[in-house]
Amino acid sequence: MSGSSNEAAGACIVGWSHTPFGRLEDAPDIEALLGRVARAAIEDAGIEPAEIDAVHVGVFNAGFQKQDFPASLVFQSLPELRFRPATRYENACATGSAAIHGALTGIAARRSRFALVVGAEKMTATPGPQIGDVLLNASYRKEEGDIPAGFAGVFGRIAESYFQRHGDQSDALAAIAAKNHRNGVDNPYAQMRKDLGYEFCRRESEKNPFVAGPLKRTDCSLVSDGAAALVLTDEETARAMGKAVRFRSAVQVNDFLPISARDVIRFEGPREAWSRALSGAGVGLGDLSFAEVHDCFTIAELLAYEAMGLAPEGQGARAALEGWSAADGKLPVNRSGGLKSKGHPIGATGISMHAIAAMQLTGQAGTMQLPKAELGAVFNMGGAAVANYVSVLERLG
Repeated sequence: MSGSSNEAAGACIVGWSHTPFGRLEDAPDIEALLGRVARAAIEDAGIEPAEIDAVHVGVFNAGFQKQDFPASLVFQSLPELRFRPATRYENACATGSAAIHGALTGIAARRSRFALVVGAEKMTATPGPQIGDVLLNASYRKEEGDIPAGFAGVFGRIAESYFQRHGDQSDALAAIAAKNHRNGVDNPYAQMRKDLGYEFCRRESEKNPFVAGPLKRTDCSLVSDGAAALVLTDEETARAMGKAVRFRSAVQVNDFLPISARDVIRFEGPREAWSRALSGAGVGLGDLSFAEVHDCFTIAELLAYEAMGLAPEGQGARAALEGWSAADGKLPVNRSGGLKSKGHPIGATGISMHAIAAMQLTGQAGTMQLPKAELGAVFNMGGAAVANYVSVLERLG
């Protein structure tokens, strides 16, 4: 099927590493961040750097730092990888998943036995007003470049349109924010480990002002520095290793870039990606133990509930308000705290989501660990439902 990468099914995650997310003043640039996780992931996999056949680097940048062309920066901390192919990937906020798909393709084509996937972003050194402008590079500038409040303004308009069609869902957005902040308390990598509570998230206040449309500060993901890395290999090799998480499916679906070209509140691209991924894995949504989904803004998580089929169109609020997506609900969503609490260093985000899913599936998630974690899914999104990646993952038995 076009858009599916189910030829990659069977590839496995066998190692990972993850920095804390937040304002990392001791990591001055992307180079430092990449260096923190690259060797650590290889060591976690229990292999030698010389066994890595290719390096796949996810960095959005787009103006956050002057240094671009980051693929070979990994060699600064891992000189053993010199002369290996190294490629930079960029697909807006799904940049990390784009790098993973590059590695999956290389493994499926037998060009790589072991692939290193690394993602990072240094965002906090950029002045606040400039951050909004940089993020708008992930929108259709010709039509959306003058929207106030940057990308928050884009999703503020999406929230307004959803409210116009389906009613005011501010209660549900506050419930999503409160859930993710509560979950983030248990995540040692999270930027904000504080349970803010529903009432704080629901009310406008000096500490929680409106940012764009109906979205308040607690509805918006954080500006973050951070990095994450994975080591991937084929299933045959993985079976002889200490731990392995297998891709049952890995799907990419892209949609039109201009919001005006589609009905954005239907999340048609994510909906298609979820359908193909679940079908490719041979499972239904009810078979999943958990999901990590792209909550750049709380309205995005609400729309993801509908796109994945957890709730019918226009009824995503029920999943939040009735506790379906809570840690003890029928499908825990963002047990990590999501982008809302964990943080969102763009190039690292998709890799982080896969790493945390792998931790859950191998019983290594610590205080985040769910009592049942047999089959998980990751949904990572670039732009306003433009680049959509869904993976279905299981522990290799």
